[in-house]
Amino acid sequence: MVLITIALLTGVTQSLGQERPVFDVITVDAAITPAIAAYIIKSVENAHTDGSDGIIILLDTPGGLDLAMRDIVKELLAPPIPVIVFVYPSGARAASAGVMITMAATVAAMAPSTNIGAAHPVAIGLGGKMDETMAEKVENDAIAYARGIAEKTGRNADWAEEAVKKSVSITAREALKINVIDVMAEDVEQLLSKIDGMTVSLPSGRVTLKSKDAVLQVKKMGIREKVLTTLSNPNIAYLLLMIGLAGLYFEFSHPGAILPGVVGGISLILAFFAMQTLPVNYAGVLLIIFAIILFIAEIKIVSHGMLSVAGIISIVLGSLMLFESPIPDLRVSFNVMIPTIIVISLFFIAVVSLAVKAQMGRPRTGVDGMVGERGKAITDIHGEGKVFVKGEHWNAWSSEPIEAGDTVEVVGMKGLKIEVKKG
Repeated sequence: MVLITIALLTGVTQSLGQERPVFDVITVDAAITPAIAAYIIKSVENAHTDGSDGIIILLDTPGGLDLAMRDIVKELLAPPIPVIVFVYPSGARAASAGVMITMAATVAAMAPSTNIGAAHPVAIGLGGKMDETMAEKVENDAIAYARGIAEKTGRNADWAEEAVKKSVSITAREALKINVIDVMAEDVEQLLSKIDGMTVSLPSGRVTLKSKDAVLQVKKMGIREKVLTTLSNPNIAYLLLMIGLAGLYFEFSHPGAILPGVVGGISLILAFFAMQTLPVNYAGVLLIIFAIILFIAEIKIVSHGMLSVAGIISIVLGSLMLFESPIPDLRVSFNVMIPTIIVISLFFIAVVSLAVKAQMGRPRTGVDGMVGERGKAITDIHGEGKVFVKGEHWNAWSSEPIEAGDTVEVVGMKGLKIEVKKG
């Protein structure tokens, strides 16, 4: 009887446990790139497919690319389940693109000591400059976009305009006070407690959130997402580009090495894939490629090192111009760039030096390779005889008498017979 009672109680407990709401939790603490956008969109869809009651995005971003941000906003403005964007932990920020993502959420929340704002559009990519008319068009488009998001989600549209127009930034407390966000919470548990019972709008209609004592399912990035996100790092893309060019250069200058060419080809393919997700200035790419051409020319043309110097300058300028963005996370770090330029430049100079030295060195084969070699007379040479040179026996002739055992020097070669003299 006791066992039956325990079994019934266990079944009731499990049943009650299954009735608790379930929320997925993902973390986005990077610049907004296409890889991050794909990860967020896929996570929302997976949470819906798995039957979760909602998804929480823990956000900490300096901003990112406009197109990637717009893809995320499209998903958040018409989500299949409630999406809570929580700027967390303390010290985090939702800057630039992060402003639009936060304001597009079903529920916008921030932790104390976080900030949101500075959403003015900036020119990135080739040149990084816009004329006055184009700048005004881009700004007006961003303002209208921000106001549209705020009005749809019932948040402060005037502040959204100021965030774009004047790059204003505010704290979590100020954001809550002026209706930029809905909730301020210390952590996820407090957030869930505060939004419990809140009524929100979804494409399917009005929904009352049940979030108190929710089961949290922390979702990590899969291997594919991690690889794509890693490749979207400008430092990684830059290193792959340099390794790829160095590998192909070594293969072209020393045909048959194979491994450097294979590594270089794979690295270049990955680098160009990564550049699709980054604000690339292709003038920088061309300068780096031009540097490789200059190093190759150094092998063919006697420039006394001037082409190598020009190649190094071209690499430096190309590296500085490669990624243009006001967001540090979308630029190559100087801590990565400077050592890479030094190592790559030394590598190219070393390969050029070896190639030039090989070209100007004494030939090792053929007639030219034999002339000047020393050996020993095996027989007396009075006109003709035999000598031992370079580990082989040769028929030889000489215009002067040479006795067996004397040292000889090769002065010429005709067919398979060499001309020698006393060495």
